[in-house]
Amino acid sequence: MNPAYATGLPAVIRGEEAFLAARRAKRMQALLGGAILLVCLVAAAWVSEARPATLWAGLPRIGEYFARILPDLRWASLFANAETEGSIAFWMYRLPEWTALILETANMAALATLMGSVFALAFAFPAARNITPSGFVYQATRRLLEALRTVPEIVYALIFVWAFGIGPLAGILAIALHSAGANGKLFAEAIENADLRPWEAVRAAGGSWVQGCRYAILPQVLPNILSYVLLRFEVNIRSASVIGFVGAGGVGEELYKVISFNYYEEISAIVLLIILTVSCVDLLSERLRHAAIGRLEAAR
Repeated sequence: MNPAYATGLPAVIRGEEAFLAARRAKRMQALLGGAILLVCLVAAAWVSEARPATLWAGLPRIGEYFARILPDLRWASLFANAETEGSIAFWMYRLPEWTALILETANMAALATLMGSVFALAFAFPAARNITPSGFVYQATRRLLEALRTVPEIVYALIFVWAFGIGPLAGILAIALHSAGANGKLFAEAIENADLRPWEAVRAAGGSWVQGCRYAILPQVLPNILSYVLLRFEVNIRSASVIGFVGAGGVGEELYKVISFNYYEEISAIVLLIILTVSCVDLLSERLRHAAIGRLEAAR
């Protein structure tokens, strides 16, 4: 017997009944929400043709492809020269050329990140709701940043390849535009979370809107902005490796070529170099981020 009913007190019994009713209602809401979510997932899978039978039939082919791109390395000749089959040197026989392309890719990502971040910083202040000069400016800058990040880099790259021709310039501009939209949103949100007391003090002392942004807001949000810029650089390394598929420069062009001609061992070699590059950039940027943020925090 429920202890609440054992007391025989009407107030206790009414409280217990209200608690049980609320718990039943909460469970019903959870079940209803789960059922709606399941229906939505099934509908999305049906619309996108993500059927289990298709997935199950294609899985072995994925394994077969990965088996084909694995290099034929042999322990007996693993460290032999580039003329010997089964050696690492034979597998990586075009390493100098691929290294140059990866450096070009990293250079594209760095330049595009810098250009996009400068543009994003300029538009983040008017796009921040708490310090924007007017509602119209806020809406205009927000919609502009949305438009920039909505279009994928590869679409921008196709447009710029058509306009400027094949080469790294198209890739740099494509990544820079998308980075401006993505970073602009993050920068604006960091500004909206800033303490406004320094801003009010600068404005009360007669400082202009620009001076308020420079001396009251920027010092507060600079560590977050730096963190976002370094994170975007990591993302852009990967993006720069992909947009080369449409002729926008970097190692992506070479990767597209070897995939098209089914040069299986070269595919794995280039993919391995890209993974190593991204890992190195990730480790380096993490150290830089912690070091820079620590210095900025100590200086505040």
